[in-house]
Amino acid sequence: MSDRLHRFTRLWTVFVPVLALLLLVGTWGRSLPGGVVAVVAVLLAGAVLAAVHHAEVIAHKVGEPFGSLVLAVAVTAIEVALILTLMVSGPVKNASLARDTVFAAVMIACNGIVGVCLLVASLRHRFAIYNSEGTGAALATVATLATLSLVLPRFTTSTPGPRFNTTQLTFAALASVTLYGLFVLTQTVRHRDYFLPMTRGGVIIESEEHADPPSARKAYTSLGLLAVALIAVVGLAKVVSPTIEKGIAAAGLPASAVGVVIALLVLLPETIAAVRAASRDRVQTSLNLALGSAMASIGLTVPAVAVASFWLSGPLVLGLDPSLMVLLALTVIVGTLTVVPGRATPLQGGVHLSILAAYLVLAANP
Repeated sequence: MSDRLHRFTRLWTVFVPVLALLLLVGTWGRSLPGGVVAVVAVLLAGAVLAAVHHAEVIAHKVGEPFGSLVLAVAVTAIEVALILTLMVSGPVKNASLARDTVFAAVMIACNGIVGVCLLVASLRHRFAIYNSEGTGAALATVATLATLSLVLPRFTTSTPGPRFNTTQLTFAALASVTLYGLFVLTQTVRHRDYFLPMTRGGVIIESEEHADPPSARKAYTSLGLLAVALIAVVGLAKVVSPTIEKGIAAAGLPASAVGVVIALLVLLPETIAAVRAASRDRVQTSLNLALGSAMASIGLTVPAVAVASFWLSGPLVLGLDPSLMVLLALTVIVGTLTVVPGRATPLQGGVHLSILAAYLVLAANP
């Protein structure tokens, strides 16, 4: 039975990305009827799940914390491509799309993914355990990036509205790339042991023993299929984006809800992988995925849209509204209190999820 399941998994994770890419070629630039949109949505979801599988294969080959980094960068590539594609198609209408998507990714990752993983691990294993040094460094980097890129534009005076001028935007972009690069160096080279999963006795787990790593050929195949799946996800999301925007408008939701939908879509692979790790009592891996995706979302998206802003005709709005800044501050404070002890109970998971719920309510009713 397990062999059949393995063969089935191997087959669908190969064919679904290819089918999704072929569907993208056939539907690009066309107005689609409802039935075709439903097919696109199904294959889009399948391509996301296939991307999760192939990213996990690569992660198993390279080991932690490199595996978490691979998946974080992969899903952020989806996010950046979606944002830039939509901004090019409507630069004025989507002036705040980058801000809305990045902040939604931060809130979903730091409260949603973290909260669910802490809840899963603590309910199954009494409490969740992780390395406070590595997790604290990741949280500090996320908080700094979010403040520099999303809070400061609200208080600058040289440009009207919550926007940076060219010099300020250049600084924010360079600071984002520099901090993200410095964190990656810390995570993968200088202090790699801070980001490895650990046992309940505090012993660092260098490698998993339950399965042999995949061969180099299988890893390279998964790398290629991961690229195909990501291209399909980006393209098909663009194909169905008019339907999403119409649905949001018909539901009476604000335009910023588009950013929430994009963030939910691109963070689905991270969420699945993180919850799986938490269920195996590898909470450090879960937190690497969650905070790493939030960090990559800011550290890679802000520089990308900063460069794109030089040829886009519309403005680039980055500053958060006051109510969202309050939620960001609450997230940082609660996250710090969660990280410091190095272990968490279901209560901490519930607190983080309540902050996410508050954000979703405000996103629907500003």
